[in-house]
Amino acid sequence: MLQIETPAGAVPVTTPVSVAPVTMPAAAGTGDPIAPIHQPFPRLLGVEITEATPTRVCARLEVRPELCRSGRTLHGGAIMAFADMVGSVGAFLNLPEGCATATIESKTNFISPAKEGSVVLAECVPLHAGRRSSVWETRITREDGKLVAVAIQTQMVI
Repeated sequence: MLQIETPAGAVPVTTPVSVAPVTMPAAAGTGDPIAPIHQPFPRLLGVEITEATPTRVCARLEVRPELCRSGRTLHGGAIMAFADMVGSVGAFLNLPEGCATATIESKTNFISPAKEGSVVLAECVPLHAGRRSSVWETRITREDGKLVAVAIQTQMVI
């Protein structure tokens, strides 16, 4: 069973945290410990959170044809969106009560391709988690461990 760690303690998740396409976005203030991932766009991409704590967020993404460029490899925009979503979950888990977060800067280095039909994995850790902002590093790898991309993003606390 997946447990989501928050500053208030562990929150067990009894249902999978898969975000397959659905029509119901999470409403603000619902107490959802990983609310950013339940918005429509992460659901559209198919992001699945596998671990979520204030110090580490992991996720997976199937490289489907609709996420690929003409060379049948994962599109750079999909890679960046995946990294941004995972980082936003980490930032969200570190927010003070009543605050929100937004990405204000993001940089991605693309290292190697991920082929259609494969799965990519993301591991995201904070480089800084402060009162006004947080900085997150996300490493995206293929299942064989080969590095696909590294993203660093800054999240503002609002």
